[in-house]
Amino acid sequence: MNTNFKISAIDNDYNHLFTLSQDELLTKGYIKIIADKETSFPCRVGLKYAKIGEEILLFPFEHHKTDSPYRSSGPIFVKKDAKKVGLAVNEIPEVLLNKFLSIRAYDKEGIMIYTSTIDSKKLNHEIGTAFDNDYVNYIHIHNSGPGCYSCKAERL
Repeated sequence: MNTNFKISAIDNDYNHLFTLSQDELLTKGYIKIIADKETSFPCRVGLKYAKIGEEILLFPFEHHKTDSPYRSSGPIFVKKDAKKVGLAVNEIPEVLLNKFLSIRAYDKEGIMIYTSTIDSKKLNHEIGTAFDNDYVNYIHIHNSGPGCYSCKAERL
């Protein structure tokens, strides 16, 4: 079976929010912060970590917009002026390396039909295993500890 996949980031629809004050952001449930540690603030647009000193927004993001019971949202980071990354087929982005991940596979109705928690070294294999099931339409990848949404993988 063809297990080629493509990982995609979210669009950057958030740059205009960096001009708002902290109080204005808080009324929307957003927080502006400055990165103060390496590999601590994974941007969901560029799928890279923010560098120390970069501005970041932390906010709730509905990553699974579906009419199923599995509709879901959670906190994510987006760097100021982040550019949406375009990854190659089967490419694993920086923010998924060297950590434990939660794989959540869904059918075309948005129903979760497969899950796994893995070391990122096994991600390619696990995506292939999930896509071996013809009913799997797409996969969401989360950081397993905090459970934060990271990105989406789609079968090619």
